[in-house]
Amino acid sequence: MMNREFAVSAPNQVWCGDITYLWAQGRWCYLAAVLDLYTRRVVGWALSEHPDADLVTKALDMAFEQRGRPEGMMFHSDQGSQYDSRRFRQRLWRYRMQQSMSRRGNCWDNSPMERLFRSLKTEWVPSVGYMTRREAMQDVSYYLMERYNWISPHQFNDGLAPAVAEEKLKTVSGIS
Repeated sequence: MMNREFAVSAPNQVWCGDITYLWAQGRWCYLAAVLDLYTRRVVGWALSEHPDADLVTKALDMAFEQRGRPEGMMFHSDQGSQYDSRRFRQRLWRYRMQQSMSRRGNCWDNSPMERLFRSLKTEWVPSVGYMTRREAMQDVSYYLMERYNWISPHQFNDGLAPAVAEEKLKTVSGIS
């Protein structure tokens, strides 16, 4: 368990994940996202009609591929059944990632994810939801991978957007 120690010294050391829900096409759909705790950059996500192990595994797969298949990482989440499922734990094992889970019922143990979802829902998602699932996919993709990562200032990064902060820190530290 991370014990709310969310500061890490380099990219691809610790990722965290969680699920939230969005209204689209007259019903709930579920969003799983993965953050790299280094600069709070969204590195993977998936949207589905079901909040199941497939959803969180797809988000993890996207992150793993997007970040160049990193090794020796930790993945932190809450104790949701999706993250405790055999399918997800096997994927972590395949990717050689160590699993960390929050204490039951303690949202502060995964506060970077709560912050991401709060920003998404208060700053971006229409109050009436989305007309179609396709519209939700396109809009959420733009928000997470463009606006949140490259444009939105983040207090954790002294006002820099996560991807901008990561690029700046890579240049300073020589991390490739």
